[in-house]
Amino acid sequence: MSVVAAAIYRGGKRTRTVSLDDGRAWRLSGDEFVWIGLLEPTEAELRALQTRFKLHPLAVEDALKAHQLPKAEVFGDQLFVVIRTAHFEPGEDIAYGETAIFVGRRFIITVRHGSARAHTELRQQLEAAPPLLRHGVDYVLHAVIDFIVDGYLPVVEAVEAEVEGMERAALDTFLNRAEVARIFTLRRDIRRFQHMLGPTHEVCARLEHLDLPFLDAEVRPYFRDVLDHVRRVEGMVERLREVLGSVLEASVLLEQQRQGEITRRLAAWAAILAVPTAIAGIYGMNFDVMPELRWRFGYFLVIGLIVTICAVLYLRFKRARWL
Repeated sequence: MSVVAAAIYRGGKRTRTVSLDDGRAWRLSGDEFVWIGLLEPTEAELRALQTRFKLHPLAVEDALKAHQLPKAEVFGDQLFVVIRTAHFEPGEDIAYGETAIFVGRRFIITVRHGSARAHTELRQQLEAAPPLLRHGVDYVLHAVIDFIVDGYLPVVEAVEAEVEGMERAALDTFLNRAEVARIFTLRRDIRRFQHMLGPTHEVCARLEHLDLPFLDAEVRPYFRDVLDHVRRVEGMVERLREVLGSVLEASVLLEQQRQGEITRRLAAWAAILAVPTAIAGIYGMNFDVMPELRWRFGYFLVIGLIVTICAVLYLRFKRARWL
């Protein structure tokens, strides 16, 4: 079975753990509700829950495919929410998972696909706070979404740390081909991350104003708080994208500066070497009648002239910082 946890709650406290195979354990009364957590369930398991809780077939199909953008859809008196999870390891791409959430008046079902963070810790935190859990399925829905959105922050911070390392490297030395390729990879990942955050923003904004029997007005501020978290992450991602562009631009400018320095140095040495080359070329033409061709001090004069001109050029280029 892919059931991670299934428990019934009353008054903010867990009353009993249930099994999907035990039909008698599903009798709910009063303010009781059930929270079922599934990890990559089979189609048969989801179909069984569909029959028991009268889940909409389209929502079940989306939960099985697990390749949906974040969204919130209402099916009668039930709510279906899809939220994407994110995970990042330095040197790798941002990996995405998906959590589908079915919410009814007396139940909430979470279906995780490819998520690296289990809801065990979240469930323990909620069970340790009965006054909050007493709100019911709407507060659990908020807590699950908030838990997923909070997982975006370590991803952004990890990418930011890697980018800062590249920024320092770009200022100290020139980025190699692999580092430049990594920058382009991170820029692509950040764009994908932004494309995921947009629908997530819309989901949280809709949940804040959605009117359903099991969504109490007292819980709406909690969804507004999640929306603020999404906006914070969006701002961080936008700044991170700008930093990535700045690192690449700085690397290109430094490389151009280095090439300019090399070009000036080569031009300076070429100008200095052109002097002895030109003089030697003139006296190597083998004409019989040339000025001072047979003068006994001609050789020393030419060598002195070459050294003097080359020294003057060297000092001029040195003063102009070409050498």
